[in-house]
Amino acid sequence: MESSAQMLTNEQIEQFITNGYVQVEQAFPRELADRGRKIFWADTECDPDDCSTWNKPVIRTPDHSEPMFVQAANTRKLRTAFDQLVGKGRWQPRFSSGYCIVRFPINEDSGDTGWHIDSSFPGEDSDPNDYSTWRINIHSRDRALSMLFLFSDVDEQNAPTRIRVGSHLEVARILAPAEEEGLTDFDVSVTVNCPKVLATGEAGTVYLCHPFLVHAAQINRGSQPRFMTQPPLYPIGAFEGASKATSPIECIGKEASSIPIEEAVCRALKREHPSSAMSKNTQERMQRKQ
Repeated sequence: MESSAQMLTNEQIEQFITNGYVQVEQAFPRELADRGRKIFWADTECDPDDCSTWNKPVIRTPDHSEPMFVQAANTRKLRTAFDQLVGKGRWQPRFSSGYCIVRFPINEDSGDTGWHIDSSFPGEDSDPNDYSTWRINIHSRDRALSMLFLFSDVDEQNAPTRIRVGSHLEVARILAPAEEEGLTDFDVSVTVNCPKVLATGEAGTVYLCHPFLVHAAQINRGSQPRFMTQPPLYPIGAFEGASKATSPIECIGKEASSIPIEEAVCRALKREHPSSAMSKNTQERMQRKQ
């Protein structure tokens, strides 16, 4: 049985707020990853032992709801981490794997390696079947976390997801003026100078990411296919802190949120008007308006 000691440390929670992600090693058993990978292999209609059948750079498999996938997404370690990052009673358990993205070691442009964030809800003018037309807003409507479940060992060569560290803070400032309506297909080049990391790890590793984190796929330059699912964690209700933090002024003087996904947004918006650049009287006037 997993112990309660396997929860996120204060340092990991601060890393999530500041960097936009946290890596959870052995988040689910390798045995489940191995079983899941066999199911995904069958979906690809490729032969694991015959690389001549690996003739596409990327194959996306269907969503699966077999009990082993439900078990993998609901380990005690992950549920504890969800509580710490999103809040107890603020997230919905997952009952499926999410689509698996299998990247084969084929040196060919797959056309899907651009930097982006994952949209979370359809707007009035969106195509429900085309996620590229969906929107995302400052309240992170319909998405509590973005997650990367590694179902195979992933090193630097076999297509680890690229992450722009701290980019979620820049994105929060872009989204804030759009308020409830949110944005779709906006320019994330403002995050180009953010440090880069690679989402590597052993099978069973999960990356828990802030919904605003900018990331990108890449070509598999290794020798083995990479298996990864990218399901969202759905919220229950709206996030109060994120809803209130629609302007830098509303965040000034507020105590830190106890929910890290909200705290990250408030920190981002505070930076628009650093307290060091304002007089004491100006700060007091702002606080009285709250």
